[in-house]
Amino acid sequence: MGGGGGGGDGEPEFQIAPMIDVLLVLLIFFMSITSAQVLRIDKDIKLPIAADAKKKEGKNTMFEAALNVRWLASKQESKIKLDDRELGNEEIIEQLTQRKNNNPTYRVIIRGDRDVPAVEIQKVMALIAQSGIDDISFSALNKD
Repeated sequence: MGGGGGGGDGEPEFQIAPMIDVLLVLLIFFMSITSAQVLRIDKDIKLPIAADAKKKEGKNTMFEAALNVRWLASKQESKIKLDDRELGNEEIIEQLTQRKNNNPTYRVIIRGDRDVPAVEIQKVMALIAQSGIDDISFSALNKD
């Protein structure tokens, strides 16, 4: 007698197939989040080293932009990428303004190459300010 998949001795049988299904869904979910986050980072940028740099708090990365600032020494100019796209200054302001209007707590992380002159970082900060965003962080390493 009994019901639901037992050997007849009253012990329920452990169903492993639903658990595997759930684990596979979770695996795919976390892989997709990780790959989307990695795409926003410019691998060519060598971040500056700050001994007191702290690991980012667990804030939601859906509500932040990564501004990658790379220095082209041969041309003596900087290139700015918003997340993974290289845009002009006006386009960056427009995109950030739109995102700020959609979410008042939107923030920007500046990932500046260690060779970028401070005046170029100051220009990037001015672009962010023009878009109305006042929550800015800098990305740095605490060791080489």
